[in-house]
Amino acid sequence: MPTVERVRTAEIVFLVGVGGFAGASLRHVVSLTVPGLGGTFAVNIAGCLMLGALAYEAELAGFVAEETYYAAATGFCSSFTTYSTFALELVRSPALVGAGYAVSTYAVGFAAVLVGRRAVRTLTGSVES
Repeated sequence: MPTVERVRTAEIVFLVGVGGFAGASLRHVVSLTVPGLGGTFAVNIAGCLMLGALAYEAELAGFVAEETYYAAATGFCSSFTTYSTFALELVRSPALVGAGYAVSTYAVGFAAVLVGRRAVRTLTGSVES
């Protein structure tokens, strides 16, 4: 791999790491502030909203630099949200609570992605396709 490509790859890995550090740190703060299902639900929904906005911003407007996308989406969002904790809490919950938690997490998470997309469309003036 030529030197320029290696430096670019190292830059991306660094940016993902910086974003990941920030996301994991904030995730920990949320877990201390709102422990258990509520905290996990909150970070997963917030992450869906952020990732929805970032993905559609990249698709529709492209104002956010590619490097920022790596740091924010791949780094921050992936370490801020937590599927593994969601799954563990789901298994540890009583059946009815777990079922409600699973359905609400997926439904509200999907809706949050759509809200993120709508926000980007509104802010960029993009029309529905």
